[in-house]
Amino acid sequence: MNRLPVAERREQLIEAALSVASREGIDGATVRAVAAEAGVSLGVVHYCFRDKDELLRAMAHTITERNLARGLAEMPESAPAKDLILGVLEGLWANIRATRGPQLLTYELTTTSLRHSELRQVGIDQYVVSWAAAEHFLEEVERAGSVTWRLPRHIIARSIIAAVDGFSLAWLVDGDADAGYQGLRLFAEHLATLAVPMDEEAMLSGTAEDPHEPRGDLHRLVKPVGAGVTALA
Repeated sequence: MNRLPVAERREQLIEAALSVASREGIDGATVRAVAAEAGVSLGVVHYCFRDKDELLRAMAHTITERNLARGLAEMPESAPAKDLILGVLEGLWANIRATRGPQLLTYELTTTSLRHSELRQVGIDQYVVSWAAAEHFLEEVERAGSVTWRLPRHIIARSIIAAVDGFSLAWLVDGDADAGYQGLRLFAEHLATLAVPMDEEAMLSGTAEDPHEPRGDLHRLVKPVGAGVTALA
């Protein structure tokens, strides 16, 4: 067996785990099955990952990163916010369609973590990473589109993940990719209405001291929502 740095070996084992779990489900992704898929001993898996919980978290993180990476990689340096949003979400949807097994796996990871208390952190980390990735996307739109947002980024980020989760799950159930795409596009067009050009934001607020944080004046333009409910949910 070739000796690899721990970081490279972990990546190899994550790939093996994703392959096994995509074919056979979470229950099939035992440490023994992952070791066999990777062509390594059980001891190698245990050396790289403390337990299956850590391996599952790494799998969820990898799927989330890949979902967003394609869209962000194709984002132009400068463009209208609406074009940026539509372009990234179209790339995201194309990647979701092309990786049905891993997408189904994300929901299995979530439900498994909810049913087994010892795996609860898997689901928590899954959404923390997803929300952070969505916030990063919003920051990139700010930069490339010269805009700010009518609402705090963390609220919009949660709404993005909720929308993507919903349309993805519906597609997994009914197989209607066009309906999923049209629904996601409708959401993207709505999302674009929350982006405010920085020159307009400065005019409304009287200053643009921090372009990365929504101004209080802009918040007053948005109808309040009930506690615990996002404006886009």
